[in-house]
Amino acid sequence: MNSHTERLALLRAALKQKSIDAYIIPLSDPHLGENIPDHWGIIHWLTGFTGSAATIVVTDSFAGLWTDSRYFIQTEKEINGSGFELVKPIAFQKKDYADWLVENINPGSRIGFDGKILSISSFRTLRGKLDGKSIVFDAGCDLVSGIWTDRPQMPFSIAWDHALEYCGKERSLKIAGVRTEMQKKGVDLHLLTSPDEIMWLLNIRGSDVTYTPLLLSFALITDKKIELFIDEKKIPVELVSEFVRLGIEIIPYGDIYEKTASIKDGSSIHITPSTISTMLYDSIPKHLRIIEGTSIPAQLKSKKNKTEIRNLDNVMIRDGAVLTKFFFFLENNTDTEPLTELSLAHKLLEFRSEQKDFLGLSFATIAAYREHAALPHYSPTADTNMELTDNGILLIDSGGQYPGGTTDITRTISIGLPTSLQKSDFTLVLKGHIRLAQTKFPHGTRGYQLDILAREPLWGKGLDYGHGTGHGVGYCLNVHEGPQNISPSDNKTVLEPGMLISNEPGIYREGEYGIRTENLILCYDDEETEFGRFLKFDTVSLCYIDKNLIDKSMLDDDEIRWLNNYHQEVYEKISPYLTEIEKKWLKEKTDKL
Repeated sequence: MNSHTERLALLRAALKQKSIDAYIIPLSDPHLGENIPDHWGIIHWLTGFTGSAATIVVTDSFAGLWTDSRYFIQTEKEINGSGFELVKPIAFQKKDYADWLVENINPGSRIGFDGKILSISSFRTLRGKLDGKSIVFDAGCDLVSGIWTDRPQMPFSIAWDHALEYCGKERSLKIAGVRTEMQKKGVDLHLLTSPDEIMWLLNIRGSDVTYTPLLLSFALITDKKIELFIDEKKIPVELVSEFVRLGIEIIPYGDIYEKTASIKDGSSIHITPSTISTMLYDSIPKHLRIIEGTSIPAQLKSKKNKTEIRNLDNVMIRDGAVLTKFFFFLENNTDTEPLTELSLAHKLLEFRSEQKDFLGLSFATIAAYREHAALPHYSPTADTNMELTDNGILLIDSGGQYPGGTTDITRTISIGLPTSLQKSDFTLVLKGHIRLAQTKFPHGTRGYQLDILAREPLWGKGLDYGHGTGHGVGYCLNVHEGPQNISPSDNKTVLEPGMLISNEPGIYREGEYGIRTENLILCYDDEETEFGRFLKFDTVSLCYIDKNLIDKSMLDDDEIRWLNNYHQEVYEKISPYLTEIEKKWLKEKTDKL
């Protein structure tokens, strides 16, 4: 069955059979993560949408898809002819699918969704907005399994040990640290629903999920044992022996719901509302004391330890050398062979694959030329693949997974001669990038308080971008990993030493080009004065910034000094890994502005 409209018709028939007036499908899986296995790619199967964030609502006469501004242009192309429509909020409004239901669903209607893939926090928001309309919610409503006959199987991969030389801390010490925090919070049980937290805690990795070395699993921590809910065949014998010694019991993956339902009276349990599904939350007995908040492992792993930071520095040098070789290849082959977005993405992967311990990409490479670069999360396909020609802006956003860290870096370069507007836009983005990179701030600062630093140069010209300025980055885990970030959203997480965050302001001119400059920055203690403790950022990503796109007259002396110092560091750290001709080329790219 290839027709999206046929699939929509089958879904509507299932709605009618179950007396469902509106059906909600979020782009998620039972762990509510960003990258999901193909088994849970329901929205892609139904609509053709390939982005990483979306929700759809289907009624007997309406089928709509909601996503964020990163995907607006892309979505309209991908879902054309599917029977679905992209629902954009009106300018300056932030209405979502729940608001649409408030305005369009009749009182007393029945709304269905699969409670395994909708978080309890999302359901609470939905229920709150529909309060007073006497809505009946069916959270056990899986209408897809019966019509998706060729649905991919659940993923299977074997766990591997994330060695102490990389992680820097024995799993026994991590477990003890979590239990100490549990005692402080008065927590008897800690339910982990995000696999990255479990991978960090147990020092294991896998490949169940594309781009992220995870094993799909749940865990329940007590003061005496850890129950790990996972397919036992995924854990090799040598790890099983170690787990037994540490009191880690392996339980079938699907038994998590039955286990939580059987927790004894008088216990307290810690959960994270944004990563626990409605079905799993509802399985927890109501007589328990439920403590909600960011999980303890998420808080602990967000602050990289000394071993991780040391390894990360080495990974950034090697990954930076890859990017340098790639851009050298690009500049020296533009006139000798046809180069396309896809061929460039493949070439960059080829370069990275030659690196020792390269595990894979940390996300699908964004190789975006001209108007495609105006799509912040565009990835080339055979249908959209564009060939590079004489003049245009090329944006490359890419990253790799290594045992010693996760990388994510974006560079925008000019192919041919840039226009004055392109140079102005690029320089404004660079000014914002530099302001954030070199800021100094008191301990207790949250990411949203720094977001304005990157945007102010753009705001001064009536410009802005529709995504956050920075996201947290994991360590051989998720490329997007909180709880820290830098964005306008009111994130309560305080920025702490050891936190790794992206710095990526941008400008996107629809139908023309896009510009983004992204480095990863590591938070560290700078000094303590009579006025308190102050922190700064260390830029750890290493790759030259295209001076051909800079309008020097727009930079002040301090900004020029930062760029020159950064370029000097890039050359000193990267050049030992280059050939003589590549060194000479990089020297020109990093000479003082």
